[in-house]
Amino acid sequence: MRKTVVLVFLVVIMTFTLFGQEVIKIGMNFELTGPVSGYGQMSRDGVMLANKLKPTVNIGGKEIKVEVVAVDNKSDKAESANAIRRLIDHEKVVAVIGPATSSAALAAASIAEERQIPMVVNTATNPLVAQNKKYVFRTCFEDTLQGALLATFAWEELGAQNVAIMVDVAQDYVVGLANYFEKAFEQFGGTYFTEFYTTGDQDFTAQLTDALSKNPDAIFMPGYYAEIALISKQARDLGFTGPMFAGDGADAPELIQIGGEYVEGLSYTTYFHEDAELSPATKPFVEAYQEEYNRRADAFGALAYDAYMVIVNAIESAQSTDPVKIRDALAQTRDFPGVAGTITYPQGSGNPIKPAVINMVENGQFVFRTVIKPRM
Repeated sequence: MRKTVVLVFLVVIMTFTLFGQEVIKIGMNFELTGPVSGYGQMSRDGVMLANKLKPTVNIGGKEIKVEVVAVDNKSDKAESANAIRRLIDHEKVVAVIGPATSSAALAAASIAEERQIPMVVNTATNPLVAQNKKYVFRTCFEDTLQGALLATFAWEELGAQNVAIMVDVAQDYVVGLANYFEKAFEQFGGTYFTEFYTTGDQDFTAQLTDALSKNPDAIFMPGYYAEIALISKQARDLGFTGPMFAGDGADAPELIQIGGEYVEGLSYTTYFHEDAELSPATKPFVEAYQEEYNRRADAFGALAYDAYMVIVNAIESAQSTDPVKIRDALAQTRDFPGVAGTITYPQGSGNPIKPAVINMVENGQFVFRTVIKPRM
């Protein structure tokens, strides 16, 4: 009986009254400062647009305001854990969106699971983020799938048979994605070798000199945009003329700002491009994003937008602000029209099965190239 009273009390305080209006809080745990702040800022913009377009939820015929609360995890694992605790304990959120990166998401996921608060990540692709967890969901694909899609692209589209892989040993996402690529690429009959660095490194001459001595057909960079841009520049300066490709960590305007002409022709996997026909919801989102921010919509914002929308859809489906009921409704999500593709969570999994968009840098712009579908 006591547990029931406590649960009811918690649900009541999560839906509180501000100046006479009931408010439901959804948290944002994003990398708003630090080395990958570009990801967090794009993600935040996507959530804010979603909240503007869908500012209320209907529960029992009553429209209740949704307030989004952002906490900066500073692109740091420990700060990510602190951020989600603050959102849960002090802000009394009913759900959390983010983090955008796998390392930060891994630090937050166990806390969300322990506190039984739904957490929907937009672009944290490491499989461990949601593995064996009931309360963690994604709006993106996971790295086992992304690695396989990248291997398909390298073998079939680039014609690469021997690939040099540049691995940032400090990032869980990078190490994991490299491993999944390697396993899938081997199945095609491809060969590869790895060169290692650490986040923040600026000089990759030694690794690239060694790599180029082994005559790779292509260079794969499953890292983040700052290092990808520098590696690309130094590889070209050393005379490499073959194709270079990357994972979704390349998908930030800073890639082009840092890399300039040296990232021309770079291809990478991502989840979204406004020219890709992914869903009936894509075009209205693209138009609303352009009007709101006066720039092209990006993948991080699109997936964060979807994370917000799938949460409020679950709240309305559950007709409740109880986080446990919201979690159950999320798990039952089927054919939700996300702007970055339809979202269905397979039974017992928070990982949607989705295709990958392949973009290319062309004339200083991210240009849609193709869509690579999973081999089912």
